[in-house]
Amino acid sequence: MPASFDLDAYLDRIGYQGSRAPTLDTLEAVHALHPAAIPFENLNPLVGWPVPLDIESLQAKMILGRRGGWCFEHNTLFRCALDSLGFSVSNLAARVLWNAPADPIGPRSHMLLLVNLNGLPYIADVGFGGNVLTAPLRLEPHIGQSTPHESHRLLPIENGFVLEACVRDEWSSLYRFTLEPQFHSDYEVSNWYLCHHPSSFFRYMLLGARVKPEGRYALRNNALTIHGKNETEKRTLPHAAALRACLETDLGLLLPQSPELDVALERLIQPPGV
Repeated sequence: MPASFDLDAYLDRIGYQGSRAPTLDTLEAVHALHPAAIPFENLNPLVGWPVPLDIESLQAKMILGRRGGWCFEHNTLFRCALDSLGFSVSNLAARVLWNAPADPIGPRSHMLLLVNLNGLPYIADVGFGGNVLTAPLRLEPHIGQSTPHESHRLLPIENGFVLEACVRDEWSSLYRFTLEPQFHSDYEVSNWYLCHHPSSFFRYMLLGARVKPEGRYALRNNALTIHGKNETEKRTLPHAAALRACLETDLGLLLPQSPELDVALERLIQPPGV
């Protein structure tokens, strides 16, 4: 755990005021509050700004700056918080299956965490975009596990597991992972690749997500989808000002005043039905 990590500021950012003992109740509470307070968003690679993963930069952006980030940022910050609270945590990596071609299998481009709690392993992940977990999962295969939102389950595969979510009454694969511990340098490579490779859609498409008690907010360019408990609402944001307002209000971001950002948001506006 970096000496510069400010646990008090982090807990204030997510609105947590409970016990700091490293218990399952604490883990469940901070795991639910983190994605509700700190959204998923990829504005930095979209605009062309760097995405540093050192804890000082993450705190400046996501805590003091009230921005969001993607998986490497979210789960690095979350790991520091869990370490500070006294949890035993390991870094893992996954290959994304959600909305990805079945073949070939993609690289390990997603970060998640393994928490050992009183000898029992749990998967923790606060950075998987619009399908982010809102509770830790016991590393126990073949059983549905409820969360404040969808149910999830883990299926065993060779050398690892597949995480599935029950979306609209059907089980859908999110990602596959092994239990091989990862180093920070492993994430730096994937982080750089997603920021710079011409095939990375994070450079051209805006993705934003936030969970609230009433459901999930998912933004894809200028299309906002609100997945409620019983219905789904879709909105098309007609201009850059509306898109900025959505980012600030629905996702809760504090956006900088930047000509580069204004140009990027204007570029994302598409007519209805496109």
